[in-house]
Amino acid sequence: MRARVEQAVVSGVFSLDGQDFDVDNNVWLVGDDDEVLVIDAPHDAAPIVEAIGGRRVTGIVLTHGHNDHITAAVALREATGAPIWLNPADRMLWDVVHPDTEPDHDLVEGTRFGVGDVQLHALHTPGHSPGSTCLHAPDLRTVFTGDTLFCGGPGATGRSFSDKPTILRSITDRLMTLHGDTVVRTGHGDDTTIDAELGNIS
Repeated sequence: MRARVEQAVVSGVFSLDGQDFDVDNNVWLVGDDDEVLVIDAPHDAAPIVEAIGGRRVTGIVLTHGHNDHITAAVALREATGAPIWLNPADRMLWDVVHPDTEPDHDLVEGTRFGVGDVQLHALHTPGHSPGSTCLHAPDLRTVFTGDTLFCGGPGATGRSFSDKPTILRSITDRLMTLHGDTVVRTGHGDDTTIDAELGNIS
């Protein structure tokens, strides 16, 4: 059965550097009628569990460690039995939210996930945070970018643990080299494509 991409939007609060922001987060599910990989676990596990719809969850992959992408990860692990993957460079962010438990596996450059009939592989794209990681699914001509690349350009770099030259280098070297019609599925907001963002990387 052909794998597909599904989206759920979960709303909540992003907190960093003593400030809070109301945000809507995209949760991406890649899979078929039997199994699914979940990308990011923001705010509340219940709507994510509903979107999963009883399918087997092969993994919970976190694009980075900001609270609005990981708050529901532990509850989702408990609900599904699936392991949590996080780049270890963002462990300091994880520990603020979940000080009493750990991710299950390190998400690093080249980590591969098979779900349904497709493969996804990890691209380490630091800048928004040190451990920010995208997932490229070439068979679906899709890349899941978390907060590294949005419709309109790079993710924010004005807060702790972020760096603008680093994110620009990550996007240029790791994402802009993908096929131009690759769909960019972001952590917040609308989809875009690699070609559409070529003029927005500065």
